[in-house]
Amino acid sequence: MFKHAQLESVKAWLGDPAHGALPLHARVQRALRQLILEGALGGGQPLPASRALARSLGVSRDTVEAAYGQLHAEGFIERRVGSGSFVSPRAQRLGAQARRPAAPAGAPRLSQRGEALYRGGGVRDFLVPRPFAPGVPDTRAFPLATWERLQRQVLKEHGARALLHSPPQGMEPLRRAIADYVNLERGARATPERVLVLTSSQQALALCATVLLDAGERICVEDPLYQGARRAFEAAGLACVPVPVDGGGMQVQHLDGAASPARAVYLTPSHQYPTGATLALERRLAVVDWAQRHQAWIIEDDYDSEFHYAGKPTACVQGLDAHERTLYIGTFSKSLFPGLRIGYLVLPPQLVAPMAVARTLLDGHSAPIAQLTLARFIEGGHFGAHVRAMRGLYAARRDVLARLVREHLAAWVQPRVPAGGMQMPCVFTCDLPERAAVDAARRAGIDLQGLSALYAAEPAEAGFLMGFAAYAPQEMETAVKALAGVLRRL
Repeated sequence: MFKHAQLESVKAWLGDPAHGALPLHARVQRALRQLILEGALGGGQPLPASRALARSLGVSRDTVEAAYGQLHAEGFIERRVGSGSFVSPRAQRLGAQARRPAAPAGAPRLSQRGEALYRGGGVRDFLVPRPFAPGVPDTRAFPLATWERLQRQVLKEHGARALLHSPPQGMEPLRRAIADYVNLERGARATPERVLVLTSSQQALALCATVLLDAGERICVEDPLYQGARRAFEAAGLACVPVPVDGGGMQVQHLDGAASPARAVYLTPSHQYPTGATLALERRLAVVDWAQRHQAWIIEDDYDSEFHYAGKPTACVQGLDAHERTLYIGTFSKSLFPGLRIGYLVLPPQLVAPMAVARTLLDGHSAPIAQLTLARFIEGGHFGAHVRAMRGLYAARRDVLARLVREHLAAWVQPRVPAGGMQMPCVFTCDLPERAAVDAARRAGIDLQGLSALYAAEPAEAGFLMGFAAYAPQEMETAVKALAGVLRRL
C-alpha cells in the first residue's frame, strides 16, 4: 500500500497550478506514473484499491479507475482479477534506465549538409522589431479591417473547401493576381501557369539552389550580398563566386572573366542589398546575354521593389529576358506583413513542373485561406493603395533618418541615402570596431546589421544598415540619440 509520503506526493501533483489544465484523471495518472519512474513505487508493489485511493484523494472512484486504466494501457501497471493492481516489473526497469546518469553528450554527427546549415547560423528574423532592424515593414498601418472583411468573404464563399490542401503550385486566383501585378508594375512576362506560390523568398532561394545546380557548381553573387542568399547557396554545397558592386549594381563584365563559367548568377537589381544600388539597364541586358551564351540561370530577387522614391522603377530583368533563363522571386513579407508567409517564383515554362514537385518535399503547399484572401486584396485594388501609402510614408521616414544621422552621428558615420528600399547604409568615417558597435547597440535595445560581414572579398566597407520603414519619427529620434551615446562610449 501507499506510504504517507507517496500519497502526499500525489496530492501535491494534483494541486500544482502548472497541471491545472489537465483533466483530473490525467493528473492522477501522471502523478502515479512519476512515482513509478522515480522508483518510489517498485516493481510488483500493489497499488491501493481504487475506492480507497479515491477516498484519500477526495476524488471519485471513476476518476481513479480512469487513471488506472490508462496506466495499464501504457504498461506501467498490471491488473489481476481478484487481486488488484500492481506496478509492472517492466515499468520498474524503465524507471531505472531513466534514472541512470546520462553519458556526457558529445557533438552530434551531422551530414555534410547539416554541418553546412548549422555553421551558416541560419537567417536571423527580428521577431519583435526594435529600431533599426532592417527589412521590417510598418504593420501598424496595415488595413486590418479590410483584410478581415475579405477573409470572411473567402470563408463564406468557399466554406470547408478553404480548409483543404492547396495545389502545390498555389491557388489559381492568387497566381492570376500575381501574374497581372508583376506584368503591370514590373514589366514582367508572366502567366498564372508560370507562377509558383511559396512561403517566402528564402524558400525560393533554397529551391533554386537545390533544383538548378549540383553541389560543387559555381554561382556568381553580388559582393556585398544578402546573407540569407549566401547561406542558402552554401548549404546546398554551391561555390559562391563574389562579383563586385558599384553605383550601377553588379559589375557584370566580371561574369565572363572566370576560367569556367558559373551555372547561375544571383541578383538584387532593383535595390541591391545592402548598398541600395540599382542595376543599370545596359548591365541588365548584358547579364541576359551572358546567361543565354552560357546556358546559365539568372536568379532575380525583387524583394522590395515596390518601394522606390524617385520616378518609376527600372523594368525587371525577367521582363527583358526573351530566352527564358530568368527566375523571378517576389515576396509579400515586405510590402504587406511578415506573418503572411507568402512569396512566389515566376518561372521559365520548362521549370514549372520540376519546381512544383520539389516544393512538395519541403512543405507541400501554402495555406489556402491566406492565398484566397490575398488574391481578393490585390484584385480589389487594396494592395496597390497600401503600397502607394507606404511608399510615401517610408520616403518621409527615410528623409527623417538621414537628417537625424547627419545631426547626431556625423562624428562616426556617413549615411548613403537610398533611392528606394527600407534600409539605409551608414559607412564609418572613423576607425570604429564594427562588431563592438553592433553588439553594444543591441545591448542598448537597438538592432543594426553590420556591413562588413556581408562582403566576401576585401576591401570590405565597415558600417551598418539602419532600417527606417517600421519606425515613427519620434521613435527614430530617441533611438538615434541613444545610439550616439553608445558610439561615444566605444
